Amino acid sequence: MLTMSADTARRAALAAQGFTDPKPRGDVDRRHLQRALSRTKLLQLDSVNVAVRAHYMPLFSRLGSYPADLVDTAAWSHRARRPRLLVEYWAHEASLIPVQDWPLLRWRMREHGGAWRRKNRELLERSPQLIDDVLAAVKELGPIGAGALERELGGAKRDGRGTWWNRTETKRACELLFAMGELTTGTRRGFERLYDLPERVLPPDVLAHEPDDDEAIRTLVERSAHALGVATEADLRDYYRLSPAQSRQAVSELVECGTLEPVAVEGWKQTAYRHVDARVPRKVTGRALLCPFDPLIWERSRTERIFGFRYRIEIYVPETQRQYGYYVFPFLLDGRLVARVDLKADRAGDVLRVPGAFAEPGHDARDVVPELAAALGEMADWLGLGGVVVGERGDLAAALGRAA
Repeated sequence: MLTMSADTARRAALAAQGFTDPKPRGDVDRRHLQRALSRTKLLQLDSVNVAVRAHYMPLFSRLGSYPADLVDTAAWSHRARRPRLLVEYWAHEASLIPVQDWPLLRWRMREHGGAWRRKNRELLERSPQLIDDVLAAVKELGPIGAGALERELGGAKRDGRGTWWNRTETKRACELLFAMGELTTGTRRGFERLYDLPERVLPPDVLAHEPDDDEAIRTLVERSAHALGVATEADLRDYYRLSPAQSRQAVSELVECGTLEPVAVEGWKQTAYRHVDARVPRKVTGRALLCPFDPLIWERSRTERIFGFRYRIEIYVPETQRQYGYYVFPFLLDGRLVARVDLKADRAGDVLRVPGAFAEPGHDARDVVPELAAALGEMADWLGLGGVVVGERGDLAAALGRAA
């Protein structure tokens, strides 16, 4: 078995995620978006909007400043001359995935979205009429949100009786039908999902494609391997949240056909697998702020294994018990995670606030601060904010405040 150094594995992982690709020099367009997506494969969605929503930030980290409506158009536009590139489904978590990848998750749709969404399944038996009514209403009125659907269905006659569907149940019915692939996101208003029928959103050839389950899962694992460069089986499994049995079978088959090569990475306890197309650059340069849901770092044990960086999101930790802050962004500099900053976009104050800034052990603040200050300034400009204001928490705060 080939032995690989930890440093080589780190550089391969960064290259696979697009951090060695040159950033565009001019305007960013759909070609650049597609290039970045060819690396990450998907963009995770999350409702937190403290600094910027999760699906926008990974592209900024890789491409630099770009118009956010580039993503909106790619994901939620109905323009005939510019077909959508992305569609929503449960991939890693709620995610934007390439339209062509939607059929690869049909097996999950048949499982009603996966084991962790079982709570909504009982609606199929308990309230079958609600499920039928929601589908009929979306067919007639879509794209439409769960709240508007509840108002449409409220008070209607069902089997001769007046019924007022509970809004929570209507929302659960929508979520269940979404998980089953019977509904998808037609568009979004703000961050509200407006449901529509897949046949009004996806191309006929995508809807007609029915891959074999094993083939689909094997393709997903191959995509994971391509996005990660070098990864353990558990890393590969996590990217699309597969089961151990699914992942292990696919990994074995991909090794047999030569797509994956087993490797021993120094310091890693588990066998790793290198994608046959993985590149290993001599060095990695450049800087990037990473949101908590960036695919480079979303699997926390992998982040610690590759970068020696222990990262936990502290949104749900009581304020007095937080170590670093509410919504903390790691800072990547020349291939290393060298610092972390707590960020908040203060729209009313027209500033990007940095309540805390912390250096990682072994990294000189004199090297980190100028680059971090520049990265924060670029992010503030991208968000349309007038400047950066640094708070008092953390060992980098004072120097960063002077440099920002």
